[in-house]
Amino acid sequence: MANVTTIQLDKNVVKSLKEMKEYPRETYNEIIMKVITVLKKLKSMNQYDEFLHKIQQHKMKELWDNKEDEAWESV
Repeated sequence: MANVTTIQLDKNVVKSLKEMKEYPRETYNEIIMKVITVLKKLKSMNQYDEFLHKIQQHKMKELWDNKEDEAWESV
């Protein structure tokens, strides 16, 4: 156990960790690692979404910024 450390957590964080347990003997370390894994996946998904959005911006601008639509705005 040389790679173990002690961290200070607020009591409300510990309470939240307890509520997240999927089984009684699940450790806080396991719960925190699950949270980290999920956050990494969400972050990579967000990067993918940003990538798609950036690619689509040109086409969106082409569709939205056109003379025909501007003519209808003044009718």
